Amino acid sequence: MIQADKLYFAYPGNVLYNDISFTIAEGSHCVLIGSNGTGKTTLIDLVLHPEKYLFDGKLLKEGVDRYGYVSQFIRHEKDRDITVFDYLREDFVRMEAEQDALCAEMETAEDFDAVMERYQKALDEYDAIDGYNHDINIYHQLKLAGLKDLKNVSVAQVSGGEYKLLQVIRQMLLLPGLLVMDEPDVFLDFENLRGLRDLINHYKGTLLVVTHNRYLLNHCFDKVLHLENQELREYEGPYIDYQFQQTQMKVQMQEANAKDEEWIQLQLEIADRLRERAEMVDSSANGRSLRARVSYIAHLQDWKTKKPFLEPREPKIHLPELAEDASPETVLTVEGYSVAFEQLLLANVSFTIAANEKVALVGANGTGKTTLLRDIWNNQDASITIHDGVETAFLSQLYGEMLDEDKTILDEFYDAGFGIPAEIEEYLAGYCFPEENMKKKIAMLSGGEKNLLQLAKIGKGHANLLLLDEPTSHLDLYAQAALEKAVQAYHGAVLMVSHDFYSVANCVDRVLLVENGGIRPMSSRAFRKMIYKNHFNKEYLELEQRKKELELKIESLLKQNDYKTAKELCEKLETVVLGMQG
Repeated sequence: MIQADKLYFAYPGNVLYNDISFTIAEGSHCVLIGSNGTGKTTLIDLVLHPEKYLFDGKLLKEGVDRYGYVSQFIRHEKDRDITVFDYLREDFVRMEAEQDALCAEMETAEDFDAVMERYQKALDEYDAIDGYNHDINIYHQLKLAGLKDLKNVSVAQVSGGEYKLLQVIRQMLLLPGLLVMDEPDVFLDFENLRGLRDLINHYKGTLLVVTHNRYLLNHCFDKVLHLENQELREYEGPYIDYQFQQTQMKVQMQEANAKDEEWIQLQLEIADRLRERAEMVDSSANGRSLRARVSYIAHLQDWKTKKPFLEPREPKIHLPELAEDASPETVLTVEGYSVAFEQLLLANVSFTIAANEKVALVGANGTGKTTLLRDIWNNQDASITIHDGVETAFLSQLYGEMLDEDKTILDEFYDAGFGIPAEIEEYLAGYCFPEENMKKKIAMLSGGEKNLLQLAKIGKGHANLLLLDEPTSHLDLYAQAALEKAVQAYHGAVLMVSHDFYSVANCVDRVLLVENGGIRPMSSRAFRKMIYKNHFNKEYLELEQRKKELELKIESLLKQNDYKTAKELCEKLETVVLGMQG
């Protein structure tokens, strides 16, 4: 269906793809992964609109006459007075109206055959998307997504997450030859994430999806395209198998590399002895032996096992460095807070956050979490008290609030108080921003890169209360793990809005659950039990946690060149992976 052969594409001073090749077969559910800034969104746009790009190589698309697309950035149509059901059937109603218009045109047409041909084409297109059953299909998709109770609700009244699912349903109903979705999971709550999973798994068409969501990666795809450092690897099989294969390959290659190095060292010792003999006895035979051995060693250096494929770009995220006693005992008090827009969202809620405490604000889309976080940041509500000695920093979903997108990266950090360019370049290299990107406008960066820049600015400050609104959104898997480590190591307090189960489970002390217009405090343990009961499989998530622990240990052992112990842990990891698949 889709075949790319030796694609090469570059922006000025920035090569994105260097002779990458891949195929997407009809009916496959393919996921495209890779570090932030590697060009995933550009690649899917190139597949959809190759005429917009000057690239080398071939891109063949056979049997694909229509494409569907779901963007990572969707503006909620709050001004539309239309029910969810009617919104989803708009394309079908339009096509039916076109058919009626052609019927009317045939009654008076001079060239009846030409109009009849257009009418038949319209009927064929309608039939191709199962138009005659669209009512039934809409009901089925809404039920699958967990949205069946919304069919008569106005589109303007659904939450942001529900609206995003409607975009997915709308595209799936049209049965495109290829449906491309760019991070469709961003900002979805747990219930909507499960709905997206079910929509993907029941879809019979061909999918190409960009996502960093760990839950979807493990549950939804049968092919992996991994884009990293201008290269691409394709893997036929689920992501969890691919991930294990990569870990296993790293261990095997380090073992092979160690054996190669041992052999090279032995040859160097032999060469030293030959050199000593040649210096003692002037013999052409000794000279030839030495030259042959040196040449052989040079070849061995070229042939020895290389580093594993696609070394990921792992950012080093550092939150503000603080003394453990740098904050007052209580950093934040909220007493009797209420907020309403068209309806009451939160009523008379109260809570406190202590020094060094990590707290997650969790709840369904549209329940007022971000509004509360912003009101704390603005600190102009009488019910909110930020205590003396507390400095706050805010990470926003709206990048333009914290970053001037018309500026270059270099200028943005000049204005943030940095000195010479070399200082900025050295600091941001730890966040995986190469020197050649320093003069790139922030508007040109990916969503994940913009989040990393926000974190980089926060890290150079002195805030002892961090207000983080969906901090893992758009971050790649390596950056998500790096952020979790940074939050765990931070000596200040954190209040974080998040729908990412893994981040909440891995790095917060307790949870503030927003429900029914109030806030219910609960421990992390109680939160996990609730998630197990209502959303995800407990045994699976416990295995996922065990898998992550083993992977981190293996990575640590490989950094210490202890491939033997890493190999033993790989066997345990394989047992866990098999358990997750069973």
